[in-house]
Amino acid sequence: MSKLFTPLRLVFYITAVLIILTSTWFSNRLAKELSEEEQEKIELWAEAIRTLAQDNKQDIQMDYALSLKIIEGNTNIPVILTDKNLQILSHANLQLRPKHKEADLEKRKNALINKNRCIEIKLARNLSQYIFYDDSKHLKQLRYFPYVQLGVMFLFLAITILTYGISKKSEQNRIWVGLSKETAHQLGTPISSLMAWVEILKMKDLDSETIGEIEKDTQRLKTIADRFSKIGSKPKAEICDLIPLLENSAAYMRKRCSHKIIIETHFEQSDCLIAINPPLFEWVIENLCKNAIDAMNGEGRIDLFLKEENSQIILDVQDSGKGILKKHHKEIFKPGFTTKTRGWGLGLSLAKRIVEEYHKGKIFVKQSEIGKGSIFRIILHK
Repeated sequence: MSKLFTPLRLVFYITAVLIILTSTWFSNRLAKELSEEEQEKIELWAEAIRTLAQDNKQDIQMDYALSLKIIEGNTNIPVILTDKNLQILSHANLQLRPKHKEADLEKRKNALINKNRCIEIKLARNLSQYIFYDDSKHLKQLRYFPYVQLGVMFLFLAITILTYGISKKSEQNRIWVGLSKETAHQLGTPISSLMAWVEILKMKDLDSETIGEIEKDTQRLKTIADRFSKIGSKPKAEICDLIPLLENSAAYMRKRCSHKIIIETHFEQSDCLIAINPPLFEWVIENLCKNAIDAMNGEGRIDLFLKEENSQIILDVQDSGKGILKKHHKEIFKPGFTTKTRGWGLGLSLAKRIVEEYHKGKIFVKQSEIGKGSIFRIILHK
């Protein structure tokens, strides 16, 4: 998250927020001024009605014409004129349905009364009329505009952050692919040379057991190079029984860790067929086991549990290591994250890529307790 707030981007975000706040303040101020202006218009209209009702004035014809012009000039402010008993005498600029005009008119009147926006017109000592009014359509639009603008700006910021994240991920993927293929390419030549030397040693009739171990390690290097070459391209999946694969991975890890570390497998069925890429999936298991071994300081236990539930295959890798802090449960799968003094922090990120991108599954920390160990869960769809 800290990468999203580098100084340059922080300046951009602050500027965007300032623009939003300034625009909102200006729009609200404009809406307030327009509201005051509309209120003055309604008061002027009320005065016009009062003038029309007073027919004992001099120059009545001129006052009547002026008042009528003022009343007709209101083309956008919704108003209702009532008597002292709140019976509607006149109305203007109300959007009413033709078939439900009376009901809509009564409903609008009650709504305006509840808003308490009223001007009393004193026509005589005991005679009054009342004008109830609402904001004009333009004023309402202006009031909502800052919030619409706020939503648009936040949407823009969200898209910017999302685009940046996608761009960074794409860049990381390109680096991954390039590094993996270059590693496979660089390993190719010495591996071929080692294989040739193994064949020469066989012809020398030397210790067959030693030569066998050298050949196994050479084949192992070839497998590793093959795995790296598959990163970045769509690996070929094949129907495979997971049980022998897990047994082979466990056997391989037993030979390469302390005799004080016990690695056991547990299966609920005799076979477990699924379409996977065996070399890459073996790499996932080995990475999980290596991390577990590193977390146990030379002594402990690793258990692999395999079961099938509702067309899903669930694999749990449980260890008795030091455990993982809850705040790191997701971060450990990011490239470069590591709690060890040595290492590049690439093993779990590779495992996540292989499981989720190449096998359309899930991998996550199911459970972890400091000082007692962790459980990594892999879910694959049959």
